[in-house]
Amino acid sequence: MATTGTAKCVLSSVLRSAATQLLQKGYKAEVSAPCFSCQRRRYAVETGVKKSTRLRKMLLSSELEFIMEAHSGISACIAEEAGFKGIWASGLSMATQLGVRDSNEASWTQVLEVLEFMNDACTVPILVDADTGYGNFNNARRLVRKLEDRGIAGAAVEDKLFPKTNSLLDGRAQPLADIKEFALKIQAMKDAQRDPDFNIVARVEALIAGWGVDEALKRADAYLAAGATAVLMHSKLSVPKEIDEFLKAWNNKGPVVIVPTTYYKTPMQHWRDQKVSMVIWANHSVRASVKAMQEVTAQIFKEQSTVGVEKNIATVKELFRLTKDDELKVAEDKYLPKA
Repeated sequence: MATTGTAKCVLSSVLRSAATQLLQKGYKAEVSAPCFSCQRRRYAVETGVKKSTRLRKMLLSSELEFIMEAHSGISACIAEEAGFKGIWASGLSMATQLGVRDSNEASWTQVLEVLEFMNDACTVPILVDADTGYGNFNNARRLVRKLEDRGIAGAAVEDKLFPKTNSLLDGRAQPLADIKEFALKIQAMKDAQRDPDFNIVARVEALIAGWGVDEALKRADAYLAAGATAVLMHSKLSVPKEIDEFLKAWNNKGPVVIVPTTYYKTPMQHWRDQKVSMVIWANHSVRASVKAMQEVTAQIFKEQSTVGVEKNIATVKELFRLTKDDELKVAEDKYLPKA
């Protein structure tokens, strides 16, 4: 006589077989739709609107949108409280807070663990800095599935080689991937996604590598054609000359995301006038936290007291508030037996 576990296994196998047959016959919508309702954590929040859908609307918006860097659950929570509608999960920032270099020294599974905490801590969509996709097309398409499992709204992948080299490092070679190979990587990621609104942002590194605007245009065209939701055009010059040249030649063929870390003095109206879709503040939370920690720890070490720093740091009660300790108290009253 079959056990309950065996029966469930057989039933699961039958359902998978039926779903496969439906997919082969073209009934993709019918079998994929229930996934959103039965796996709410994967795709949606309490409102029922998928995080991926909200990020896509931001990327396609006619208004200039902004997302803020975060690298942990608490920094994601703070970014949302400040009013940001989306979060950039920075590879540099996540690596830094783990104490390693931004050279893929943190494994992609370690990054996924950080992202899971970040997504659980906030209700706004997260676009993750996914470097090169952590390998070839096979690694990248597997990554998409794992990001969807954790409710991440999109991945930005850059057309460089694994392991990546940070774009802002001086004097380092910045080898680029073959255009066709990278376009096929994007296609593989698109084919792997289960959520139709999951976003692939193609990060073009031609300007970083010194290959010029013409090369950047050629790559942006190819990646958009491969299915990218938007292109991220990156430059490390202190003035936006290269970005301006690209935008003029691009002529608004598709959404463009920029990261003005080095050309931060450029007014935002400049980018509105050129129809830029999104600005990423890419590493400012981790830089602020590092400076604050350096100053506070040095002062405590010097003075052998915390008297001089208490007025300049968050209270312990603020930590409790940010981590929603009040919800736990309510839950304890509801779910723990009374004495």
